[in-house]
Amino acid sequence: MEKILSALRALGVEQYIITEKHTDSLQSFYVKKNMDLIRRADTTLRSVQVFRPFEKDGTEMLGDTEVTLRPGMSDGEIRAALERAWFAAQFVANPWYPLPGGVKQPPRRDRGGFAGRSLAESMKTMTAVLFAADTSRQVFLNSAEIFMRRAETRIVTSMGADVGWEQYDVWGEYVCQCPAPRDVETYHQFSYRDPETEALTGAAAHALEMTKARAMAQAAPRTGTYALVLDREQMRTLLGYYVDRSGSGMIYQKYSPFQLGDDVQGQDIAGDRLSIALTATEPYTGFGAPMADRPLLEDGVLRTIHGGARFAHYLGVEPTGRYRAVSVPAGDTPLAELTGSACLHVASFSDFQMDALSGHFGGEIRLGFLHENGAVTPVTGGSVNGSILDCQGRMTFSRERYRSADYDGPLAVRIEGVQVAGS
Repeated sequence: MEKILSALRALGVEQYIITEKHTDSLQSFYVKKNMDLIRRADTTLRSVQVFRPFEKDGTEMLGDTEVTLRPGMSDGEIRAALERAWFAAQFVANPWYPLPGGVKQPPRRDRGGFAGRSLAESMKTMTAVLFAADTSRQVFLNSAEIFMRRAETRIVTSMGADVGWEQYDVWGEYVCQCPAPRDVETYHQFSYRDPETEALTGAAAHALEMTKARAMAQAAPRTGTYALVLDREQMRTLLGYYVDRSGSGMIYQKYSPFQLGDDVQGQDIAGDRLSIALTATEPYTGFGAPMADRPLLEDGVLRTIHGGARFAHYLGVEPTGRYRAVSVPAGDTPLAELTGSACLHVASFSDFQMDALSGHFGGEIRLGFLHENGAVTPVTGGSVNGSILDCQGRMTFSRERYRSADYDGPLAVRIEGVQVAGS
């Protein structure tokens, strides 16, 4: 840190952000239930963002460039890297904006469920709960990867911030296999910031059941218009439309028409009104200012435009920092009722996507359950093609909840009138 600060002073750089991140991670790889490999990584990376004020055609500008400094770089190499960044910043012609100040606070320790435990101990716990669901010879986990991480972040800025925090998280992926009646494999992911042991065991059990159903699925659903039921990780992707569209960068650049106080869900609401809260997963912004949970939508009305300092200044709103996680109130309708009448419940896609620019969502169906005439038929193939702009007034959310690292909200949603291309 002292070498970086000394080089910045020598170059005459007056505005900067230094971010230092030390990561200790443990990675384990399994073939069936047998550990194939375990690996530990310990890394420290420092990034420096320099800001350079200048004039262009009589207008004040503020250019910036970021550079990553590797461990072991000499004083000369550090200075040369920063000098290149300082030179390049004069070619980034952003209209001037003020850089927000931060705070000076002692480092914050993580108080979650992983804190105070070794990575090896936490890894042992999460491995056990993942494989606790693997109890059958008909369908099983044929491979898995689990990653445990402890990260310490420090931010020092020329605007007065000096903050740090510790954070734990776990994530991974696993493949389920069902050899008969057709040999199929399905891929799944998980991510948590706390030891969500029951949630992970439940997710793995659900994945195994879905893999068994995928082995029995035959035909694609018929082409037509359906009531569509989406669940689990698809929920975060779907509702990500509102998070992305309310970002200050999209609004300033006219990619989004959202404005504070707008009823962005629309007036013709036959389903549930939508409320979303932005959840701060880190205690400070990239400028070292405190972050807090904020209401994004309340009953469909936009309450927060979020993002960094530059676009916030251009729009005349408060810079909030960047959010990844959301919390959504549960609905009043049980999942059994959402699927109790004719619908297509898609449990997995090849790659479910939401286009925040157009509002279009869709994906190729890997496994779905067609509910009609009192029967439930597993189907595979075909694709969903919908627009949230057309159907956001016809969404009904489940009473049951689902939680992951970046989503805490209803397990499922029923959307009326969605086009499906099939057989």
